[in-house]
Amino acid sequence: MILLPTPVLKRYSYADYLTWSDDQRWELIDGIPYNMTPAPSTLHQRVSARLLVAFATYLQGKPCEVFAAPFDVRLAESADDAQTFNVVQPDLVIICDSRKIDERGCQGAPDLVVEILSPGQAARRDRLEKYQLYQRYGVREYWLVDPYHETVEIYALKEGKFERCTVYSRSEVAISHIFPELAVELKDVFPPLRS
Repeated sequence: MILLPTPVLKRYSYADYLTWSDDQRWELIDGIPYNMTPAPSTLHQRVSARLLVAFATYLQGKPCEVFAAPFDVRLAESADDAQTFNVVQPDLVIICDSRKIDERGCQGAPDLVVEILSPGQAARRDRLEKYQLYQRYGVREYWLVDPYHETVEIYALKEGKFERCTVYSRSEVAISHIFPELAVELKDVFPPLRS
């Protein structure tokens, strides 16, 4: 029996990513590309827009800024594009250190990241790969928003590990762990229930 060599998967960097067509949205996690097309659902976009407004309203006059996807967040030990193997486009991010913001997005961990779950593999990636990635690079707070079950799970970084603080439902007010005055009425975030 002849054993064929195991194919080696190429590890892509941010330098590679910058050469790809703008027709599709991509993310890199540990050098593995994930295609983000097609565009998110209408429900996803409604929830994202409402959270964006709530965050922007809260941050008015404060040094932190909120950004919505598509917005590249580069997570790496180095600023070298060829050595950056993690580029994600969270649905929303809050960044308080203006030195991390440049014309290409964010270099380093945002303070707060929001991922709005979509059905299928993307939700699994948000719960597993991205959860671990954000934890590893020191994102202080991670929100997982499920528009289909109308819940928000909030994780806070404590001693280098995410700890789930709370799961909020549609009838509750989601309160940030790192911004305790940021209170979001979820009935205003999730579209009205249909009868």
